[in-house]
Amino acid sequence: MNKFYGTLANKFSKDSELVNLNLYGNHLEGCLPETLSHCKNLQVLNLGSNRVEDKFPDWLQTLEYLEVLVLRDNKLHGLISNLRINVSFPSLIIFDISGNNFSGPLPKTYFKKFEAMKVEDSRLLYMIQSFGFDTQIDEMLYYDSVTVRIKGINSTLVKISTNFAIIDMSRNKFEGDISNVIGELHALIGLNLSHNKLIGHIPQSMGNLTNLEWLDLSSNMLTGVIPVELSNLNFLEVLNLSNNHLVGEIPQGKQFNTFSNDSYGGNLGLCGFPLSKKCGPEQHSPPSPNISWSEEKFGFGWKPVAIGYGCGFMIGIGLGYCMFLIGKPRWLVMIFGGKPKRRVKRRTRMRRTNGSTMNQMIQIN
Repeated sequence: MNKFYGTLANKFSKDSELVNLNLYGNHLEGCLPETLSHCKNLQVLNLGSNRVEDKFPDWLQTLEYLEVLVLRDNKLHGLISNLRINVSFPSLIIFDISGNNFSGPLPKTYFKKFEAMKVEDSRLLYMIQSFGFDTQIDEMLYYDSVTVRIKGINSTLVKISTNFAIIDMSRNKFEGDISNVIGELHALIGLNLSHNKLIGHIPQSMGNLTNLEWLDLSSNMLTGVIPVELSNLNFLEVLNLSNNHLVGEIPQGKQFNTFSNDSYGGNLGLCGFPLSKKCGPEQHSPPSPNISWSEEKFGFGWKPVAIGYGCGFMIGIGLGYCMFLIGKPRWLVMIFGGKPKRRVKRRTRMRRTNGSTMNQMIQIN
């Protein structure tokens, strides 16, 4: 780490053979030089912990050999726009833009294009931080060092596996939900999206990240339950879901039995081990199905309405049967505000009617 200051000259030539540019931890200012896109062989670009003030350099997407991009702790800002070409960042395995002022939704198209992060290598699924390997393992590594945040601690990596993948987009102003596409990045060992403004549910597809060793989604506004699929992550050592709005029972088994209360703090709706709050019957039951817009708006669904119609139908039949047998009951007429007619008068009229009818029949005969 040095103390260089000033701006980066925008004078990288088209025939540049530059492979590694590491200016981490200086006092560099200004914009990122777009002529870096001329460095077609560039594999490592580390400008972390400077004072660079610019938008995201999407023009770097044309560098097909770029494997490490570290822009953390600068003054970068704005939206990360969609990628413009079909093949973008095809070799990228470390993507660290944490500690800036990026805003807007997470760049879903980037996750789709990170092809190197989709391929897992069973020969080497972890980061090597020391020397002393045999030739076979050394051939799988390149000797560039880079400082990234691993499991909550800043670490300088001496050797980097070509199949080791990290995404760190923490400490920005990203908003919206987390795309299911992120579950396709099977080589991911570390994912940090903490300290943003993310909403929605934790994608079930994260259960496909079977090589994941640390996952930090803390200090967002995530809702819903913790997907039980995360219990399939056998290598998960660090989990931080604190300070969200998660609810329901914490998944049990495997690595989830090793996490402490700190992994879930600030989620008042969570229950179960390791928390002291026990789960009631409603927490143990599976999540309720999606509620339609009309049910959510009016506060009830079709079942109460159907029950009401059924009860009303039966009561109506009962009252009709009573009226058929005994006429209009006085209490029913009083309820609906009418005045009961006197039956004596009705019977008198009937007698008179019957009498006149009989007389008419006699005269005719």
